Amino acid sequence: MRWNLNRVKSGYSGETRHTVQSAKLVHRTWGRHSPPCDILATVHLDYPALPMTLMDPRLLSALRTARRVVIFTGAGVSAESGIPTFRDKQTGLWERFDAAELATPDAFERDPALVWGWYEWRRTMVSNAQPNPAHLAIAAMATLVPELTVITQNVDDLHERAGSREVLHLHGEILRPYCEKCRHPYTLPMRQPPAGGTRIEPPRCNSCNGRVRPGVVWFGESLPRRQWLTACEAARRCDVFFCIGTSSLVQPAASLTDLAIAAGATTVHVNPNSTDIDDAVTFALREPAGKILPLIVAEARRPT
Repeated sequence: MRWNLNRVKSGYSGETRHTVQSAKLVHRTWGRHSPPCDILATVHLDYPALPMTLMDPRLLSALRTARRVVIFTGAGVSAESGIPTFRDKQTGLWERFDAAELATPDAFERDPALVWGWYEWRRTMVSNAQPNPAHLAIAAMATLVPELTVITQNVDDLHERAGSREVLHLHGEILRPYCEKCRHPYTLPMRQPPAGGTRIEPPRCNSCNGRVRPGVVWFGESLPRRQWLTACEAARRCDVFFCIGTSSLVQPAASLTDLAIAAGATTVHVNPNSTDIDDAVTFALREPAGKILPLIVAEARRPT
């Protein structure tokens, strides 16, 4: 399956849509360099309860009784940790480039130093970023249900650093480059590129001297087969499906929500802005993920 920016609308509109317009949340501020190790201690009943007019009891009931839950995250979740999305304005050397145009095999062939330098700039941002309350709440959901599957379009490791296990990375991992010739993994030294970015020649493979490429899935490339098939199966089998921080535009990943809807799952879309998928899901929660997810976890833990 190759990915692109065109969403195929499902046409599904049989479920009732519920929209949360606002909710108050007072959350802890975590130190940038010391994210908590005990996830159970980070998302708990210190959070104020939402009024029932805002936190629909049917959502909580679905989560409490679910056996299989899928979390599907997009760029909006990482953006809450300060990692810019492809739609954000770029800075420094990259200001005159379209991020989507740099993320292609053709761009790497035309100007490998430019593309590698851009990914090194992004890798530094990822390494300096810290998991936010959304990442921590997602990890904590594993304590609520027998089976939790985390699927992400993001190429960072913030889910793992928050405590999530066996995350399915549909678009690769920026911290895991590899040789484009022999596919051997390459370990990158940590360096701090200039703040505005710079051109950097890609390194060479230690095994075959082939050129090393970023460990991401570029536009026009196929998704990793095992991760994709596992994600599709999880979407078809789940009881509750959360689609978080994504506009549901990038295919084929966006079709996972459609699979869950077609299978009859309770579907929850979390995004500060309205999207085309709002009318198809069971609940559309128009809040930042880091604001609403800790509340959902805390409420789901309360005795009924």
